[in-house]
Amino acid sequence: MPLSNVLSDLIEDFDKPSFLYQAGAIVVCIVLGWGLGYAIRRAWLRGRSGNGVVQIGVESFSYVLSPLAVVGFLALAKLLFVAERYNVHLLRLALPLFASLALIRLAFYLMRRVFARHGPVGAAILTFEKIFAMLVWLAVALYIAGLWPDVFEFLDDTKLPLGKNKVSMAAILQAIVSVVVLLMLALWAGASLEERLMGVQGIHTSSRAVIGRMSRAVLIIIAVLGSLTLVGIDLTVLSVFGGALGVGLGLGMQKIASNYVSGFVILLERSLAIGDMISVDKFTGKVTHINTRYTILQGLDGVETVLPNEMLISGPVQNQSLSNRSIRVATTLSVAYGSDLDVLIPLLEQQPHGVERVLDDPAPGVSLTKFGADGYDLEVGFWISDPENGRGGVLSEVNRKIYALVQSGQIKLAYPSRDTRLLDAQMVSVLAGISRP
Repeated sequence: MPLSNVLSDLIEDFDKPSFLYQAGAIVVCIVLGWGLGYAIRRAWLRGRSGNGVVQIGVESFSYVLSPLAVVGFLALAKLLFVAERYNVHLLRLALPLFASLALIRLAFYLMRRVFARHGPVGAAILTFEKIFAMLVWLAVALYIAGLWPDVFEFLDDTKLPLGKNKVSMAAILQAIVSVVVLLMLALWAGASLEERLMGVQGIHTSSRAVIGRMSRAVLIIIAVLGSLTLVGIDLTVLSVFGGALGVGLGLGMQKIASNYVSGFVILLERSLAIGDMISVDKFTGKVTHINTRYTILQGLDGVETVLPNEMLISGPVQNQSLSNRSIRVATTLSVAYGSDLDVLIPLLEQQPHGVERVLDDPAPGVSLTKFGADGYDLEVGFWISDPENGRGGVLSEVNRKIYALVQSGQIKLAYPSRDTRLLDAQMVSVLAGISRP
């Protein structure tokens, strides 16, 4: 439909009742579409605690639900007007405009859902969104102006050599569009599935991560291969190129491939899990994320360390939460000689009791570790079951209770003792003579 015909048809219908009917139908469709989208979103928010496939779909498409509903109502109105033999020129113009708006919103939502779901929207995503919106509106303008068939015919007639075959630019562009669309849908589906699995409590965290990431990889492969097949591109044409690319990637990305394989090994054998307290080389902290290529370790000071997964496979790892989350914490003190250890040791054993996070089983204990130069060296040990929360706080509380016993005089700490002796006069004179030049 050329643009001149569209304008002439609209001008011709301007004085007819059908024009007002179409304008009124468009307004009603907009109100109904936005109202339906708002009502569904409110209903979903009220029932947010529920589960089910329908709820996941409503949550995912709530952002584009209103323009899609408007497009549906406009299509229904167009069918009714055609059945009543009214002109539908204005409805025919409104449909691609609202359809493009729905497409832009859907693309924006998928991109932000996939690439910025846990953080701010980056400048690259914003730039790509603007370019995508411009391309969509350009395609709508070409469609309204009646130039779209000519453009498509030119692209279809232009052939590009690809190996021994020639492929038209239209087929290449269709392949790119289909790959991008299906890839975005696959990434969105994979991200939604992974988030859903991470909320299931009956499955181990490592198993959830493996299932989520493998599902996303399978979806991506299916999306790429399926989109190329849909546009009629023979996949055997890409075999030589794919083999050369595979060899190049294998030689140049050995470390990255090793980290990916190590990531799947870690997740499958469950040697690490999110929340474990581990020590690797000089790094100690809580595992907060296990990604396919790297693992994030958060130290007790809040600093996060990105560790390549190969480092967790090839080197020793101290896991404080692998089979038993309970660890022993100890503090030492030196008491003066002459202290009654039969009274002092039971008194010290009672101090960790009542401190938050200290376990009653195993019970705290006190041991005589050494006879020091100035007194008895004692070690007060106790157990905690949450090493990811650190040791400093609970150790400080136990030391404060021991300090209260020192202040009350029930414990006498050992102090260094030194003998000071005065030499007689004859020894002083001898030393003085030696010191003279």
